[in-house]
Amino acid sequence: MFLPRRRSTVIALAICIAFSIWYFNHVQYNLRPLAPLLSSQDSLKQPQSPSEDIPAPKPPPQTPIQDHGASGPVPPPQPAPPTGPKIKAQKPEHYPVQSIIPLPGGTPAKISKIQHVFSIETSDDRAEREERLAAVKKSFVHSWQGYKKHAWKQDELRPVKGGFLTTFGGWGATLVDSLDSLWLMDLKDDFEDAVKAVKDMDFSSPNMEDLNVFETTIRYLGGFLGAYDVSNGQYPILLSKAKEVGEFLYGAFDTPNRMPVTRWKWDSAPETKQEAHPNALVAEVGSLTLEFTRLAQLTGDPKFYDAVQRITNVFDEHQKLTVLPGLWPVIMDAQRGQFDDVGFTLGGMADSTYEYLPKQHMLLGGLTQQYRKMYEVTLAPIMKHIFFRPMTPDDADILVSSGVRVNGNAETIVPDFEGQHLGCFTGGMIGIGAKIFDRSEDLKTARRLVDGCIWAYNHTQTGIMPEIFNMVPCQDEQCKWDEDRWLKFVGIKTRRIEGIPEGLSDVEKGRWVASADRIPPGFSAIKDRRYILRPEAIESIFIFFRMTGEKKYQDAAWRMFTAIENYTRTDIANSAIDDVTAETPGKDDRMESFWLAETLKYFYAIFSDPEVLNLDTYVLNTEAHPFKRPIAP
Repeated sequence: MFLPRRRSTVIALAICIAFSIWYFNHVQYNLRPLAPLLSSQDSLKQPQSPSEDIPAPKPPPQTPIQDHGASGPVPPPQPAPPTGPKIKAQKPEHYPVQSIIPLPGGTPAKISKIQHVFSIETSDDRAEREERLAAVKKSFVHSWQGYKKHAWKQDELRPVKGGFLTTFGGWGATLVDSLDSLWLMDLKDDFEDAVKAVKDMDFSSPNMEDLNVFETTIRYLGGFLGAYDVSNGQYPILLSKAKEVGEFLYGAFDTPNRMPVTRWKWDSAPETKQEAHPNALVAEVGSLTLEFTRLAQLTGDPKFYDAVQRITNVFDEHQKLTVLPGLWPVIMDAQRGQFDDVGFTLGGMADSTYEYLPKQHMLLGGLTQQYRKMYEVTLAPIMKHIFFRPMTPDDADILVSSGVRVNGNAETIVPDFEGQHLGCFTGGMIGIGAKIFDRSEDLKTARRLVDGCIWAYNHTQTGIMPEIFNMVPCQDEQCKWDEDRWLKFVGIKTRRIEGIPEGLSDVEKGRWVASADRIPPGFSAIKDRRYILRPEAIESIFIFFRMTGEKKYQDAAWRMFTAIENYTRTDIANSAIDDVTAETPGKDDRMESFWLAETLKYFYAIFSDPEVLNLDTYVLNTEAHPFKRPIAP
């Protein structure tokens, strides 16, 4: 639900040159987080072997964030707030569609239920649940009030110093992203204020030169559609704004092959012919289906569905032709519609491509089997190559989602045994797929993935999972803890080059590094120690609780929430922190919009009545915006 759970300016020529240099020197990808700055989808780096990391090129350059803080550099002059929508006249497309692909027609098919049938709770359980629910709502209100006071109608709040950042077009990303959360938490006065505020937003001209089409789609288009659906269509302005955003973004698809320009120079697009990027992130191309499909359903305009269905058809055509058949690589040539790269993951930069396959099946009412087929084709290589069981001191039966690199002519598949917070969405995805496609055997896999993320939360100093880490793979089915083997991996994986005493054995070196770098037993390395208020772990825990009704998942959620609240709360709101292994982490002064749109929504929903965000009523986009599902009679 990267950062992968999050992405900024990509200049096609510069990237192409950088990519060519990398490719011809056989350098592996560095899929480090694209967005400590801008993203909700991060990434992973693929090691060649347990003892060697291959040098990697930098990811696409980031668009500088406009920082409008309470202190620090004076911000550049800002345009006067618009007084009302100014829709630019539609100009003829350079590459118009000749034949529109229509939405599938007919009566929605019967799809198996996802949610558990909950029994009546005891008075003690209800009191505990409602107490926890109130605490989550209190946290949301605290952050929302901080946003209103310090960053109203801006993209992102600075939760430590005050002020705001312009990160996603300057339209007010946090405001739009939070709309359906406000409704679900019964904060109706704040919801009404926010709806009034969006009336004057001008979605014809972002306050950024290059626009991230994916982020704009999931946060703005998804935000308006989700708010419209949960409020039962009571606010037509929300659908009007959704269409305004959709019409604007539709210009990014005006390319020779109708693949979208993912980092879009929107201002020159009407006059200049454009092409999709030769090096595009697969998630940014393959994760637009839910939002544009729902827009087509609500407006009756099939061109929005046509735009994303053409993408799906390309992905479908090439799914079994990649170097790891069944999976799509992290980087694709969107200009040619090719998938020749060699790095694969369900983490950042690829995640929601896979997440959307079962969800699109639900949103289309099961009227096409294409998305089911594509999802089921992915499962064999995912189970074989991506998920792994790590060795832990408590011999936990858990799984972690990692990544692989294919070497040579598809001769060697090299796993990295690297986990990401973003990868925690996989437990929920596999669980949903198990339910709706009647694959009961996959439920155990889903449970082990969810339990793996809970394990990672439980075993750090703060009780919070890091962004990116490594673990030691099991050698056999018994997977008994071997401390010497763990310490050897710690010594091998360390990037520390100074301070290590000479003459140490591999085990002694690992013990020294584990102590000096605060690496808890079970982790072999922690490559990114931050927590940036991510939702993916609680997302899957919420889904799995709704599928099973097992209270232990509510208890796990509560431990996570209290730890997060304890270490991230500021006087203004909540902030990302820099090191989950430290006794007193520093605060990064960032609060991405997904904190209110996703993280706190999932925490709220897991302690709510099961009808709140009922998974048999709604399908949630990767920003947790709920779209109404067509229901079979």
